[in-house]
Amino acid sequence: MRRLFLCDCAAGDTLEDVFVLTNKQLAATATGKYFIKAFVSDRSSQLTARLWNATRDIFNALPDSGFVKLRGRVENYQNNLQLIIEQLWPAKQGTFEIADLIPHTQKDIPAMRQRLVQILLGLRNRYLAAIAAEYLNDEPFMEQFCQAPAAMSFHHAFIGGLLEHTLNSIEVALAIAGLYPGLNADLLVLGLFLHDIAKVWELKFDCAFGYTDGGQLVGHIVKSAIWLEQRAAAAEARLQQKMPPHLVEALQHIIISHHGQPEFGAVKTPATPEAIAVHYIENLDAKLMISLGATRGDTHPGSEGNWSEFVKSLGGRLFRPDPAPLEPIPDVTAAVPPATTATPATPATPAPDQPVPAVKITNPLFAR
Repeated sequence: MRRLFLCDCAAGDTLEDVFVLTNKQLAATATGKYFIKAFVSDRSSQLTARLWNATRDIFNALPDSGFVKLRGRVENYQNNLQLIIEQLWPAKQGTFEIADLIPHTQKDIPAMRQRLVQILLGLRNRYLAAIAAEYLNDEPFMEQFCQAPAAMSFHHAFIGGLLEHTLNSIEVALAIAGLYPGLNADLLVLGLFLHDIAKVWELKFDCAFGYTDGGQLVGHIVKSAIWLEQRAAAAEARLQQKMPPHLVEALQHIIISHHGQPEFGAVKTPATPEAIAVHYIENLDAKLMISLGATRGDTHPGSEGNWSEFVKSLGGRLFRPDPAPLEPIPDVTAAVPPATTATPATPATPAPDQPVPAVKITNPLFAR
């Protein structure tokens, strides 16, 4: 069991445990002495770390990204916490829990996958269903899809995050599609499934989250569009029929426009109703996840009080308290006193062979 998670650290704390080390760099001070700077993280947070009086041999012995055991102290530097590493060791397998070091979805991955497959198998357009089947039938790919994060740090940055983000977005789409009869629900659902599909290739997530070389050079948007063309060709061969005109291009357009604007990475701005819907739906899920994590999630240093720290992706600080928390509904039946009056007897029903007596109605306003 971990002694202390990074999110609970304060200046002056001493740490000795296994962490994830990433982004190591060898640098030199003004006097020419080497030091190593890197990031150290667990599932809760990440700190900048420094190892003074380093050597090239120490630097080369460290993994580019991996699990290491270290001893160090937490310091406050320019109003930010940093970790000064005093000693490092290789992390021995069996001495730590990976779940303590890498963030993981709180939801059931097999259940989410089953729900996603159920939705995609329900696509009514056979061409779109055939394209979806090309991904679903690729078991190694689907295993990666269900494990990948949706981002390094922006949103859903945890194991299973891509699956959770994709399924959340599709469920929102299904909830609102019926309100807009002209919207092609099948195209919308498949577009949401495919919009981030190449995150499984863009990101590495074996022990720490980072970008692959291909992810840095090409990115998931372009790669997703390329993959779609390849999968659509395979679906055509299986169906022995050409795809309808513009079907593949419409799906590719959803992929390359889902970031909305060029300054946010979009190759094209959304130009179809389905592309517009995908952009807003997946952005809604991402922004809500960020805002809930900053306000209703676990607290961390610097976020005490009513206001969060500045959230760059949302352009400001967020109000943390829930002003209308759910409360248990009082049991009103317990407050009702027991009846004290006798229950009136039920009038007897006349026998079928007896005449029903006439009912005399009087009105005191007209009585003499």
